[in-house]
Amino acid sequence: MTHAGHRTPLWSLAVLVLATLGLLTACSGGSGSAPGPAAASPGGFSSASASGGAGVASGPAWLVTRSALAQLVASPAVRQRLTDAQVYEILQPGQQLLGGVSARAVVTFSSAAALVDAVRSGQVPSNAYGVLYDPENWSFTPASEQRDPVAATRQAAQAAHARGLKLLVAPALNLTSVLVPGSGAHGSRGQQFLNLRLAARLAQVADVVELQAQSLERSTATYTSFVRAAAAQARAARSGVTVLAGLSSNPSGPPVTSQQLTDVIQATRSMVDGYWLNIPGQGARCPNCSAPAPGVAQQALQSAI
Repeated sequence: MTHAGHRTPLWSLAVLVLATLGLLTACSGGSGSAPGPAAASPGGFSSASASGGAGVASGPAWLVTRSALAQLVASPAVRQRLTDAQVYEILQPGQQLLGGVSARAVVTFSSAAALVDAVRSGQVPSNAYGVLYDPENWSFTPASEQRDPVAATRQAAQAAHARGLKLLVAPALNLTSVLVPGSGAHGSRGQQFLNLRLAARLAQVADVVELQAQSLERSTATYTSFVRAAAAQARAARSGVTVLAGLSSNPSGPPVTSQQLTDVIQATRSMVDGYWLNIPGQGARCPNCSAPAPGVAQQALQSAI
């Protein structure tokens, strides 16, 4: 996840203190009416979502990086709320789960080849929930994988499933500039993503599809429209697939407020199983990010749970 208006990646489907995950990039759902709690999906993320049934967690699942989780639980109120939520913690290879917080581990990779190698060589702990593949148009994802993210995801899924791991995939919207060269400005990426049917194609091979919609969160209508259409594509392609949506406390561009995040969560809560909540900071993976804004994320999460 380019965590800047897109997402800075999440060891990646797990602290998905996510949105449905329970399970970590890039939507089903129809109307905005709020349905009853849902049972855990085949992807394994438990939350009260749009499918119906008896939920395990009291709200959406949350997928978060280890560093984001540490910032979130610095607030006693947020820590208490997360106690009753399903959280998936995204770890870099070699990292350990944050102490004192109940979460499922998800190890993250920006390269499918690196993911396959790590899984097959036993570098992913046996007690991990899954692995997250975060393909984007950046230097961390091989060019060949950017040109065919579906084939790369299929290889990652085969390796993960052979070891009993779930495969989460979080395709960035900026992959459209590789798949459809000259396709236009940033604002058209969401529509190009839908036109390419990436959510549907990836849902056929991955257990969890995370929609990196965070760059759209300043407009509730735009965010909701994209998430609704992409989630619908994914679920039409594979019934029961887990769908998460991306959020960021400080995506690239003008600052966002906790109310804006709360608004998009409330508008899409019935459409997804959970959220990947990012608290990015400026760095190689998010060069246009401003300083981290944990307060924005904390306030939004408190309103959402």
